[in-house]
Amino acid sequence: MVRHILSELDELGEEGWLIQRRILTELCKLRRVPDPGVEDKDAALKALRYLKELAANQKLVVEEEQSSSEQRLADARRAQAAIAARAQKMEELRSVYSDIVAGRQTPQEPGYSLEELLAQLFEAHEIQYRRPYRLSAEQVDGHFHYEGFDYLVEARWRSDQPTQTDLTGFKAKVDRKLASTRGLFVSVAGYRPEVVFEFTKGTSSNIVLMDGQDLSLILEGQVSLTDALTFKIKKAAQEGLVYVPLAQR
Repeated sequence: MVRHILSELDELGEEGWLIQRRILTELCKLRRVPDPGVEDKDAALKALRYLKELAANQKLVVEEEQSSSEQRLADARRAQAAIAARAQKMEELRSVYSDIVAGRQTPQEPGYSLEELLAQLFEAHEIQYRRPYRLSAEQVDGHFHYEGFDYLVEARWRSDQPTQTDLTGFKAKVDRKLASTRGLFVSVAGYRPEVVFEFTKGTSSNIVLMDGQDLSLILEGQVSLTDALTFKIKKAAQEGLVYVPLAQR
């Protein structure tokens, strides 16, 4: 078992090597055999002393301050790599989105659907996202979990703006799920004010609306996806406003 663990740590490279040194350091701190059930305690202590001698000769024992410093350095490197990877992915998605909006590509081209773009956007922000799936009587464009709630996604590239029937139909789809389920309706073409007004008049809503301009601001890095979701959710929960453009933040 130990050989297997050490082998896996070796495959991690620098991070795994650091973990092995910290394990060794903790072993070298032992002053007695930790297991009272050991039959030959003298042999165990002898093995422990030999381990300490080897560790000291090879300078493998990690001092606490050095260990913390190395851990912070490793964490910083991972964070920088994650930031760089996200920035590269966001630039890629922004380029794809701009090409489609400008008509240089069509949303029907393989790999360039709005559903796929949203999936990659959420994954870039480390939010687990389920790509489109079909139930017996309905199509769901996507699903994600955020701050304790499940969200169904409706994604539309269409040039015409959603009707009240479109919004009501999506809300009905959400309402058929667990009570904690909400919805995110993404319409690149935006929404007519009178449709939003009629949709929310005299009733509560469990969906929030996002348009193409919102998506552009997120992809351009002017607002993060998580900040955008939090802003829209708070507006809907605190003020009953299901559609507030991110430009009004």
